[in-house]
Amino acid sequence: MRNPQTITLAFTGASGMPYGIRLLEVLLAQGLKIYLIYSKVAQIVAQQEMKLTLPSQAKEAEAFFKQRFNVMDGQLCVFGREEWFAPVASGSNPADAMVICPCTMGSLAAIATGMSQNLIERSADVMLKENRQLILVPRETPFSTIHLENMLRLVRSGAVILPPNPGFYHHPQSVQDLIDFVVARILDHLGVKHALMPRWGEEH
Repeated sequence: MRNPQTITLAFTGASGMPYGIRLLEVLLAQGLKIYLIYSKVAQIVAQQEMKLTLPSQAKEAEAFFKQRFNVMDGQLCVFGREEWFAPVASGSNPADAMVICPCTMGSLAAIATGMSQNLIERSADVMLKENRQLILVPRETPFSTIHLENMLRLVRSGAVILPPNPGFYHHPQSVQDLIDFVVARILDHLGVKHALMPRWGEEH
């Protein structure tokens, strides 16, 4: 995957919301068009982990992030989980790639079995059937046999499973450094240029 123009980004109710918010920030800073979807439980997690109140209404969310990240007009489109007329719900108008960060085991299981009961699951289903890039960032530990089997099923279907496991060879000095490590790995898989951290073998 190289040089995507549009990316669907979904937040679900797993722990790890700082990864998703940071990823959104960097993708918007790169000038990419983002379709954003998040669940009600993701709103609870954002408040718990970041003291961040995510608006419940799509237009309010667009205004919120536009102010927070200085977003250009038309660059960010937020959709509710039941907005079935969103472009990402159809294979006739899919994004170039999709990232679910963080991803719950429930969402992962639903996608692995083709449930498509909400817009997040349907968007992921579209990515798989259209052979577009789908990256899931599952935040859970330990993984059960069921979790691992669902991940294997998704990998065999073409998805990338990218657990948020930061490395330490870049000598992180803060929690933000650990967050940026994971976000950098997601960006690498998307083919989005960044300077969040030095690469292996580069001067630190």
